Amino acid sequence: MKSLTKAIFLILGLYLACDALIMSLVISFNIGVLATFMVGVVYFIYGFYYEKIQIVSKRGIFKWIKNLFLIGNTIMVSAILFIAAFAQMDTVTYKEDAVIVLGAGLNGEKITLPLYYRLEKSIEYFNKNPNAMIVVSGGQGRNETITEALAMERYLLSKGVPENKIIKEDSSTSTYENFLFSKKLLDNHFKKEYKTVFITNNFHIFRANEISKVVGSNSNYMHAKIQWYIAPVNYIREILAITKFLLLRQ
Repeated sequence: MKSLTKAIFLILGLYLACDALIMSLVISFNIGVLATFMVGVVYFIYGFYYEKIQIVSKRGIFKWIKNLFLIGNTIMVSAILFIAAFAQMDTVTYKEDAVIVLGAGLNGEKITLPLYYRLEKSIEYFNKNPNAMIVVSGGQGRNETITEALAMERYLLSKGVPENKIIKEDSSTSTYENFLFSKKLLDNHFKKEYKTVFITNNFHIFRANEISKVVGSNSNYMHAKIQWYIAPVNYIREILAITKFLLLRQ
């Protein structure tokens, strides 16, 4: 049993550290990459010195360090499982008046896979409810040559979505601003009560749902998938983002 636990921490630690390094080269270096790398290193060290840690943790301060590690690990894993499970329970009804597609990073002016999955979900929704407006929400970030909203609009147009069904919100730089600015545009468009649904990747659903309530949008939601190999970085980064949201409420 001890050798199995040791092997699990070694393998998981090596996987997380390598995944973070690859993501930093392929996509970009961000807080999620750094946090994932650090978690991987801690796991690997814990596995490498597993036997010694079990011996010294029986006394003094080392016992508290071990307990702190186990508690922190339990909280992190539980949070990831909760976020993942929450995202699977879509509340979309296909009777909403508007769809808000939350922006994601671009490579220059090309959409990335996470954003592709979001846009494909919006098309899936639109095919079932063609009366809905589609808000593409996202400003221009680092390493992006155009706004995310413009790239999203171009993609939807190429897939046959009518231009008059698209509302472009191209000023936001955060999830909070996505909802805030999109709500202002929709308030102006409908000038009456309306219902919305937002689309984002599964790791992002929980926080986005809470932010929509803070803004007053209180949207339904519909999740899009994400590539397995970028899931660790995004889920760990999301835990940090949720912590920030709980402190600042935005």
